[in-house]
Amino acid sequence: MPTFLDNLQMVNWQHPVLVISAFVLGACVGSFLNVAIYRLPRGLSVNTPKRSYCPTCEKDIPWYRNIPLFTWLAQAGKCAECKCRIPFRYFAVELVTALLFLLMWTAFPTSPGLALFYMVMMALLVVVVFVDAELMVIPLQVTWLGTALGVVAAVLIQYHLRADGWVDGLVKCGLGIVAGFGGLWAVVLLGKIAFGKKNMEFTEAVEWELREPTEDPDDDQQELCFVIDGVAHGWSDLFYRDSDQLIIEGSGFVVDGNKVKAKNLVIKGTSIELKGKTIKIEDLKSLNGKARKVVIPREAMGMGDVYLMGMLGACLGWQSVLFTIFAACLFSIFLAILGRMGFGQRLPFGPSLAFGGFAWIFFGWQVWDWYFSLMGPPPI
Repeated sequence: MPTFLDNLQMVNWQHPVLVISAFVLGACVGSFLNVAIYRLPRGLSVNTPKRSYCPTCEKDIPWYRNIPLFTWLAQAGKCAECKCRIPFRYFAVELVTALLFLLMWTAFPTSPGLALFYMVMMALLVVVVFVDAELMVIPLQVTWLGTALGVVAAVLIQYHLRADGWVDGLVKCGLGIVAGFGGLWAVVLLGKIAFGKKNMEFTEAVEWELREPTEDPDDDQQELCFVIDGVAHGWSDLFYRDSDQLIIEGSGFVVDGNKVKAKNLVIKGTSIELKGKTIKIEDLKSLNGKARKVVIPREAMGMGDVYLMGMLGACLGWQSVLFTIFAACLFSIFLAILGRMGFGQRLPFGPSLAFGGFAWIFFGWQVWDWYFSLMGPPPI
């Protein structure tokens, strides 16, 4: 008498009904991912309110106006109530997720468990890609969830890690976390040493100020900013380590509306130093002035990318780390050329890392095996 596992093996997992179901499921999941993409970086709950709403008129969207893919097309990309434009991103997320689910399901016809694992992983990466591309930030909740997913898959599946049993799977998963997180963290620290300062000099003194974050959830400025000559620099980009400091040379500084004569002002993450005095930033009402020279601390890469690489290492194993980072760098160069981005301009690295992980799933491990086969058999 055939067992339950035997019956599973006899199922035609590529039956048209199941293939179409994978696409439909992906579109539905993509609809939920749109909620996560909008709410997570703004500190909102993905569960409350439970029903989706228009960000402009804030009216609830009934279920019959929330059909994935179809609704956006039927309403010509506009809200049915206020007629405001619905960004194409909503349709793109649903379509991309549906296609990724379809691809994963059809690419692994004999291993539905592995296909489901990759489908969930792709859903998490879709959130990372679209949030990072729009706001230059990676939600850590997503990377932590992805890391936990990798640990569970290492116990239940193991095939994707080419492990010999669940213990070996956990070992390779753990090594992947260490290699991914630790490797990219080292890049961040080394980049801080090599490119950690940017000197800005002006022929004429320019205006600068500290700008408070806005309360508007749709505004990109969600943190304190240093603004000089009209260009804003977020606080998290400036102050990564306790030793980071921003040095301003000018002809005068205005502290809480009072002008202070000094040549230099040093700003740290939580305080400022002016004429031998230390003032906490939280005690300041305003700070501005004119500058002739500014030394700005800067990051080669954000910590969100480090956590993302740790997640990819957990899901794909330590062997994938080097290839993923290499492929991500090539993809970033391609994006920079495509977008005609000059040297020094910021480019989100999360989408490139996601591409690197995607590439590893389909051909990266083959490149890995081919490369090491060139070295020949080990000596006896």
